[in-house]
Parts: sequence; C-alpha cells; structure tokens
Amino acid sequence: MERMLATPADAEIVLKLYALRTEAVMREARAWVTGEFWPSTAEEFFAVADNMGDPHNAWLRQVLSYWEMAAAMVLHGAVSAELFVDCNGEGFFLLAKFAPILDAIREKNSSFMVKTTELVNRFSAASQRYEMVLKGVEARRGRVGRS
Repeated sequence: MERMLATPADAEIVLKLYALRTEAVMREARAWVTGEFWPSTAEEFFAVADNMGDPHNAWLRQVLSYWEMAAAMVLHGAVSAELFVDCNGEGFFLLAKFAPILDAIREKNSSFMVKTTELVNRFSAASQRYEMVLKGVEARRGRVGRS
C-alpha cells in the first residue's frame, strides 16, 4: 500500500541517496552507464558485465547495484515510494534502457534489475514514471543508433 505523506526520515534517506550519487567516481560511472553504454544485445551487455578486466565493469556494477539497493529500500518500507519516485528517475531510465534485452540478460542473470522491476509493478507512481521514461529512452535509443 502506498503512503500519502512522506516523513522527515524519508526525506533524509532521499537526500542521502542524492549525495551518494554526487561522489566523483559515481558521477563518472553514471555518466558512462547512462550516456555511453548502449548494448543492443545481451552478448554486448555481458562483454562488459562478465569481464572483470574491462575498465567499465566496476562502473556498471556500481551503478546497477546502487539503483537496486535504492529500490529495495522502497520495497522494504524504508522510504516513501511516492517521494522516491518523485525524486529519482535514473533507476527507471536504466530499466527502460535495458528493456529490449532484459529477457535475454535474465536468462543468464535472473536477478538483473528485479528490485526496480518489482518497484514498477508494485507502485502505480513508479509504473507511471517508468512508462514516461520508457518513451524518452526509446527516442534516445533511435538517436544513439543513428550516431
């Protein structure tokens, strides 16, 4: 059940999540994962995700685990779903970005982005935000593909 009002503790968690996103290495990792990494197949995804020798492997793991942790906090009631959704879009962006290859990724890694997916499935605000983000990602994917 979704809560209508967030508490000051919810706000503190959301602010802490924001502060963590501004850490220098995390900013670099987020810039690469959201802006430069556009795999079109699961094989392209796993070429980075499974390759500890790839310099981007740690960035990919850092960003994905961060957003899965944040989604888990909502799912376990540690932070208001409405406040979280209002203040965070990047986790939804990542789920939308990998949507075309999500099933293929999950064939090999069944836990891939399951918390973010559960968040979208459980909370109407998250579902609405995801659908809005998905449209933007699809348009962006078309521009990236033409570059």
